[in-house]
Amino acid sequence: MKTSWRSASLVASAVAVLALTTACGQENGGQSASQNVGATAAAGGYGGTGLGSGTGTGTEADAGAAPDQQNAGAQAAPAGKLAVSANAELGQVLTDSAGRTLYRFDQDTAEPPKTNCEGDCATAWPPVPADDVKAGEGVDEELLGEVTRPDGTKQLTIAGWPAYRYAKDVNPGDTKGQGVGGTWYALAPDGKKATFADLPGLSTREDPKLGEIVVDKNGHTVYRFMKDEAWPEPVSACTGECLEKWPVVAPVAANDTKGVEKEGLMSFTRPDGVKQQTVDCWPIYTFAGDKAPGDTNGQGVGGTWFAVSPDGKPVGAPAKEE
Repeated sequence: MKTSWRSASLVASAVAVLALTTACGQENGGQSASQNVGATAAAGGYGGTGLGSGTGTGTEADAGAAPDQQNAGAQAAPAGKLAVSANAELGQVLTDSAGRTLYRFDQDTAEPPKTNCEGDCATAWPPVPADDVKAGEGVDEELLGEVTRPDGTKQLTIAGWPAYRYAKDVNPGDTKGQGVGGTWYALAPDGKKATFADLPGLSTREDPKLGEIVVDKNGHTVYRFMKDEAWPEPVSACTGECLEKWPVVAPVAANDTKGVEKEGLMSFTRPDGVKQQTVDCWPIYTFAGDKAPGDTNGQGVGGTWFAVSPDGKPVGAPAKEE
């Protein structure tokens, strides 16, 4: 569209305005047993419809190139004295003595403890050795244990869950592994997944390149498709295989949002019967190629997909498209 529905409404008749009100808003969204090792001594220390999606299991393909030998050696270092770090987006996160974030893998098990990350997976996600681990402040010593890996080495467990580092986390406090493949999550001190704390259904975050953009309840970037329509009613042009790469955002109640303009914040029913959220009456989506919260891999894909500003405008889209 070359003009927005707001511009069109300025020259439309009162009847047309009434039709818009009723059409765009009729569905207002409302292996071995774990052994305690906590008493041991301390030690030092990711018009086309976009890219293909990946389910991701934490293999080398998911995590990218393996780290160099020196970094790999650092990643395999003993955890030392574990600590609890306060992360602005994830809440409390468990770290090693060097400040490296510890992770858990959904394909592992805690009862009984068992690791299913080997080979390339263990290169991208180095297991944390159970040697010389000590519970620091805020860490329950009783939750620390170990599991014997297939190669005979001992891996640290937290509440039964095998613990890993992520090869792409190069600085203390990095959490680049969060949400990778939908199976890797930072460890909370109690062994549970560290997740975005108290994020509304839709909110905004400040992206260093794109500015303030809308994100969903999981912290994933929200996008608009420039082939969609918003006036006189929302229409999605993303169907079939497109939806595998660009999943729709489900309806969100207006009171479950923060920082997003509420005018035109509503849902509509797609031809397939699925209900989809809109911002400023424009259908919104996430991107399967965004593997972790904060990713913006969908930005500009095919020249038709763009992140969304709080008022519903496509960030970085050519002016003639709006």
